[in-house]
Amino acid sequence: MTQRSGLALAVLALAVEEPMHPYRMQQLIRERGKDKVVNVGQRSQLYKTIDRLVRDGLLVAEGTERPAARPERTVYAATESGHDTAITWTLDMLTAPRHEFGEFTAALAHLPLITADIARDALELRLADRRAERDAVRDGLDRVRGRLPRLVLVEEEYALAHLETDVAWLEGLLDDLRAGALTWTTDLPGDPP
Repeated sequence: MTQRSGLALAVLALAVEEPMHPYRMQQLIRERGKDKVVNVGQRSQLYKTIDRLVRDGLLVAEGTERPAARPERTVYAATESGHDTAITWTLDMLTAPRHEFGEFTAALAHLPLITADIARDALELRLADRRAERDAVRDGLDRVRGRLPRLVLVEEEYALAHLETDVAWLEGLLDDLRAGALTWTTDLPGDPP
């Protein structure tokens, strides 16, 4: 059984839509803004995902095409099993998400390795980044609302809700650090005196 992932679901969904080659899949993921929710930055990962889906009978090579002055490209289509799997994965991801281990959460768990001042400085940088990202997502949504159906914007709405929550939480944490309500020492066992 193929391990589900956001990228595998995106590939299957595109192949259900119409047979296409990997480069076109990557283009459409980017054009539709889905690269904000699935990582298609490295084409090698896309090809590995396609190979797994073919191996497991969820995609099939339907033929090749050769656009003018371009290399030959294999076109992939979803099998009936691939279509069913895309639906199952979508429902599973909506109803029973996997626990994800984020790097930021791991860093928070290890704050005692650094001083509170260094943590504050790092968190202020993160807050500035999250505010900028929140504002960009909000502006992007404001520009397209009313011109695009909400169905194609729901993941951006969700991202905005997360960013707004992240910004508010970081602001509160930084207020506690600045006020001295959250402090610690970096004296860990084995540290030199």
